[in-house]
Amino acid sequence: MTANAFHNIAQVETSLWDAADLLRANSNLPSSEYCMPVLGVIFLRHATNRYQTALQAIEAEQTAGTMPKRPLGKADFIKRRALLLPVAARYDTLLNLPSGSNLGGALVAAMQAIEADFPPLTGQLPKDYDRFDNKLLEDLLRCFDSQALRTATGDVFGRIYEYFLMKFAMQGAQDNGEFFTPPSLVQTLVNVIEPTHGVVT
Repeated sequence: MTANAFHNIAQVETSLWDAADLLRANSNLPSSEYCMPVLGVIFLRHATNRYQTALQAIEAEQTAGTMPKRPLGKADFIKRRALLLPVAARYDTLLNLPSGSNLGGALVAAMQAIEADFPPLTGQLPKDYDRFDNKLLEDLLRCFDSQALRTATGDVFGRIYEYFLMKFAMQGAQDNGEFFTPPSLVQTLVNVIEPTHGVVT
């Protein structure tokens, strides 16, 4: 990674944190309650990026005639290091829900749909979004929908995730002196999509 790319990622990390932390402050929630929902949104952004990249590769292969045109399955995406995301769990689907939709319920349903399709993720994804105000969740989703993040790769998400963990830990120490480090959702996703760990059926 070049020094310029490293600097750009650092800028993205800082701006994302500032935006997400402002939302947290406006919600009056302690870091311990806001941490996993935010990390879950990062997970969805990451998983959607991987899905879209894999789909583009598949479509290119089908157009070139190197892959037959047929219904796609999980294995087609796993071999390209992505999940075949249910429509309801794709980031754009959530962003484009009609005004007034229950966004908290939609996020819970998205996480449940992913866990149902990929058993190794069962119990790993946050599902307490229905506790949050619709406007806060909408703003949070838009916070992670910048052009920089729509084209970000796994390495970038790994860095962002670790940066957010560090910042949440610092805030947790300020809140009550304790902070529970959650499992790495980025690493969990990698474990599922790697050929030696992933679901290929």
